[in-house]
Amino acid sequence: MASTIPDPQSGSRAAHPEPQPPSDRAGRIEAHGIDHIPDAERHGHPRQLFSVWAAANVNYLSLVVGGALVLMGLTLWQALAVIVVGNLFWVLTGLLSISGPAAGAPSEVITRAIYGIRGNRVNNAIVGWLISVCYFALNLAAAATAAFSLVEKTGITAGTGVKVVVVMVIAALTLAIGVYGHAMIMKLYLPITLVLAAAFAVVAVSVFRHADLSYVPAEPLTGTDLLAVVLAGVALIGAGPLSYTTSADFSRYLPRTTSPKAIIGWTALGGFVPSVVVCSLGALAATAVDMTDPQTGLGTILPGWFEPVFLLALVLGTIAINALTAYSAGLALQAVGIRIRRSLSVIADGTAAVSLTLYGLLVSDFLDTVSNVLQLTVVLLGPAMAVYATDILLRRNRYDGPALTDESRDSPFWYTAGVNPAGALALAGGVAVAALCVDTLYTGPIAEALGGIDLALPAGIVVASLLYVLLTRLNGGPAPARA
Repeated sequence: MASTIPDPQSGSRAAHPEPQPPSDRAGRIEAHGIDHIPDAERHGHPRQLFSVWAAANVNYLSLVVGGALVLMGLTLWQALAVIVVGNLFWVLTGLLSISGPAAGAPSEVITRAIYGIRGNRVNNAIVGWLISVCYFALNLAAAATAAFSLVEKTGITAGTGVKVVVVMVIAALTLAIGVYGHAMIMKLYLPITLVLAAAFAVVAVSVFRHADLSYVPAEPLTGTDLLAVVLAGVALIGAGPLSYTTSADFSRYLPRTTSPKAIIGWTALGGFVPSVVVCSLGALAATAVDMTDPQTGLGTILPGWFEPVFLLALVLGTIAINALTAYSAGLALQAVGIRIRRSLSVIADGTAAVSLTLYGLLVSDFLDTVSNVLQLTVVLLGPAMAVYATDILLRRNRYDGPALTDESRDSPFWYTAGVNPAGALALAGGVAVAALCVDTLYTGPIAEALGGIDLALPAGIVVASLLYVLLTRLNGGPAPARA
């Protein structure tokens, strides 16, 4: 007799889907949503995670961010050092990913152990869904802008109707990957990584031919000003890996016995290596061209025949990163408590993101406003990742996957009225301290007292982690752990 579990995709109890041969999975829409993945359906190797994260990080945004560091006043070598340090946060992304095979569940469910059943719904609504949809919209707008230029090179004027069609086509391609799900991502992202690597290799040749390796700004930063810009740069680079608090979503199909070190290593390398390379190309390019308008600036040094290829690569890279975002946002929408199939939840997320994108591109500067607000996400994402990582270490990555699917009052993760005070208070404390230290859209009192030095990222992470350890131990330790 088939075992039954609550089916989060339909809201009813359903038998586990029959395991599919690996060769067939990519051609089928993923059956699982936020439900537990039984051991019989586990498959794959941790090295597959490298291409998943690499494809998502060989992108236009990394070029822009790398160039921004030089525009902020850093020397080339200072910018390169900041790029390396900021990308070390990929180790945390790798650490979070080991909880996927341990629980056989996505991050959106595993965090019930941290925040409680009800508390985790709030966490998923904000950290998992709202921020993901905003990032999806911003990335989609960036891809659309490159696509508009590509369309105009064919002699077609990018009017309103054309722009709408372009946005819809890019979104449809992105959502198709998200709807088909995990197996499709695993199958497509290696060839996508190779194609993007080849395209950016051409960019690298052109950039190195024109870059000034001894670049120093006319007025080099010193003292407090230099420290403030370095810390801001690390936060800017670190925001990338810190935004992936859902890395277990892509590792949860791996066998339970998979080496945690291998999972951490392949995930971290997949994010770190391409991000460092592409961000560094942006910094190097900024010593030769005006990176305030990267697309135009890079066009002056790239071969004429390559510009359409480069624009296509920008679109492809954005599709890769947004497909991951849409996939996790769909799981987050389910974890909020909305009874909807995973495939439909992905489409719902895409619809919201497309609406924001079209409104921002065609009606107002809404996306600029969203972009500014997202600069503050490090205030939330840093503490959120810190609490999650601390929980993994405290319970030694032992999670009871089936128990995590129980949302009733009898659940071991119901805690107090559905909320785990330790997780909620630790996150709130970390966010509060980070908000006092931030110097982005506003200057917090601590940052003001320090002369504009923004310590939001390290302060939020350290305070949230320490609070979670203290409150958890006062409560008798993390519970329950799988035997």
